[in-house]
Amino acid sequence: MHYDQIIKNTVTKNNSKIVLIVMDGIGDIRSTELDDKTPLEYAHTPNLDKLAKNSCLGRMYSVLPGITPGSGPGHLGLFGYDPTDIQIGRGVLEAVGIDFKLQDGDVASRCNFATRNDTDIITDRRAGRIPTETTITLCEKLKSIKEIDGVEIIIKPGMGHRFVTIFRSKDKKIGSNINDVDPLTEGKSPIPAKGNDPESSHLANVINKFIEKGYELIKNEHPANAFLMRGIASKPKLPSMRERYMLESAAIATYPMYRGIASLLGMTLLPAPDSIEGLFQTYADARQKYDFFFIHVKGTDQAGEDGDFHSKVKCIESVDKALPILLKNKPDVLAITGDHSSPCSMHSHSWHPVPLLIHSNFSGKDDVQVFHENACNIGGLGFFESKYLMGLLLANAKRLDKFGA
Repeated sequence: MHYDQIIKNTVTKNNSKIVLIVMDGIGDIRSTELDDKTPLEYAHTPNLDKLAKNSCLGRMYSVLPGITPGSGPGHLGLFGYDPTDIQIGRGVLEAVGIDFKLQDGDVASRCNFATRNDTDIITDRRAGRIPTETTITLCEKLKSIKEIDGVEIIIKPGMGHRFVTIFRSKDKKIGSNINDVDPLTEGKSPIPAKGNDPESSHLANVINKFIEKGYELIKNEHPANAFLMRGIASKPKLPSMRERYMLESAAIATYPMYRGIASLLGMTLLPAPDSIEGLFQTYADARQKYDFFFIHVKGTDQAGEDGDFHSKVKCIESVDKALPILLKNKPDVLAITGDHSSPCSMHSHSWHPVPLLIHSNFSGKDDVQVFHENACNIGGLGFFESKYLMGLLLANAKRLDKFGA
C-alpha cells in the first residue's frame, strides 16, 4: 500500500496545533569564511539549542539524494506531496501568491527585471534588486502591451524586482510546454522561447514578440532595462491539506511564491509582517483558529544565494531571538527545518540535506545538544525524504490511528 494511502486511512482529527517553521535555504556546508563552520553552526542560537536538547533531530533530502530542488518541489515535499510526481510551475505559484485568480487555460510566467548591456548580455539577473516601487512603475510601462496575436497579456507586479505575466486566450488553446527565457546566470543572452507542441509553439511566438516589444519600452531605464521569464506553467489540480490530513491550515509567508504554494494547497493566507517577530506574533494571534501553521522565513535563502555568510548568520540569530514569542503560545508539535540548502559558497540551491528539529510531548529526545547540520547527522530521526515529514508531524500530534490490526 502506498504511503499516501496509509496516511489517508489512518488520519484522524483532534484539537492539537502543529507549527512548521521553514527557514528557506537554511542548509549549508562548512566554510573557512566562518572558521570552518556553517552559518547555523556559527550563529549564536541559545533558544534553538535549548529546544534541541529536548527534541528529536535529523536531516532530510528535499527530493532525493543528489537532486537540487527548486523552491516549489522543496516546499511540496515538506507538505507531504511527492515532488517527483507533482510539478507546479513557478509562474503559477507566483501568480496565486499575489492573489491573482487564474482561470482555466491561463498560462503564467514568473518574471524578474534584469540589466543587459549593448550586446544583449545579461549582466545582472535581478537589476540590483530594485525596490517594489520601481517594479510597479516599470510594470505600468509594460501594461501598454495588451494583446499579441489574439492572446491577452496581463501584468502584475510582485515584490522587489519580480512580477508576473499571465497569458489568456479565449479563442485558441495555449500551451505551457515552453523553456525558460532566463539563462539563469549572468554573462549570457536571454534564451528565445520555444514550444514543444503546437499550442505551446503559438504561445512561445507570442512570448518572443512580447519580450521584443517590452525591451523597447524600457530600453532607457537603469538598471532595469530588460526582464527575464521562467516557470511558464498552467494551473494544476491538487488535493487540499484539509482533504489529505483533516487540517485547517494557515500560511504566514511574505513572498508571493510561498503564499502561492500555500494557496494551491488550500491554506488560509494570514497577514505576514516583514519582521520575524511579526511572523511569530501572527501565529500567536491566530492560534485558536487553525490546526496547522506554515511560517516562512526568506532571509536565510536570500543570503545564501547572495553568498553573504554574515547576513545568513544574522537572519538565523533573528529567528532564535524571536522564538520565545512563539514558545509562549507553544504548539503541540513544532518542527524547524528548511525547504532546501543554499550554501553561501555556492550562491545557489544545492542537494545537501537540510537540518530538522521536531519537538512535542511524544517526540522523545536524542543525544543532540545543539541545532545545526553536523549535529543533526547523529539525530534520532536519521536521514529521510521530506515527503515523509507530514506523517511524523501528524503522528506527534496523535492525529494518526494505528495501522492494521
